[in-house]
Amino acid sequence: MMDAAEKSSIIRMFHVHYNYGPKKALIDITLDIAKNEFVFISGPSGAGKTTLLKLLYLGEVVSEGQILIDGINLARMSRKRIPLLRRKFGIIFQDYKLIPTKSVFDNVSLVLEAAGTRKRIINKKVRSVLRLVGMEDRINSYPPSLSGGEQQRIAVARAIVGDPQIILADEPTGSLDDESAEIILDLLRGVHIRGATVIIATHDKALMRRTGGHILHLQQGRLETSVYLEKQYDDAIF
Repeated sequence: MMDAAEKSSIIRMFHVHYNYGPKKALIDITLDIAKNEFVFISGPSGAGKTTLLKLLYLGEVVSEGQILIDGINLARMSRKRIPLLRRKFGIIFQDYKLIPTKSVFDNVSLVLEAAGTRKRIINKKVRSVLRLVGMEDRINSYPPSLSGGEQQRIAVARAIVGDPQIILADEPTGSLDDESAEIILDLLRGVHIRGATVIIATHDKALMRRTGGHILHLQQGRLETSVYLEKQYDDAIF
């Protein structure tokens, strides 16, 4: 029988360690993230933020400890079921990771094609999500012709087109100007309002101040603080 925490949590980590060879990247991480939370993973460069995100979707495998995603123990998952796990996630990278030789439509549709979605539905969903992020007029454009902010909006569209339960965003505004960063943050807020759990790895204190939420602060691979805060809070927790 599941306890109350397991019922409400979409992510649970128990005493998780991760080593890059002799280097300890994450040390004894234990945390719970509830369904439909808006979460920031904060900390300086090298604190372990990106590594933690990768462990969630099996981009990396823990050296020690347990991770449960929506009740599924990753340590017990067979290799052939990993693609099914990853459908629970939409992932947004700092460097966009768009395919430069494919159009905007094709970059976004890849997620649905991989899931075996019918072509008619793919066309409808891609156009709908591009309209949502304000990029429908660039549907036939190619990534090299777009600005950084526009490419990141396409990356957001690709992340949400499959209606994932969890959005992982790794420094999604790190290379953007303030206006573009605010557009991306508004899009992520909208996805959260519609029911997704949103987890953003960032070292940008101003970004967290504008939003608030569940703040997880990493320092040298350790989880130093886990707090729930409104938009205004004390610098000391960082």
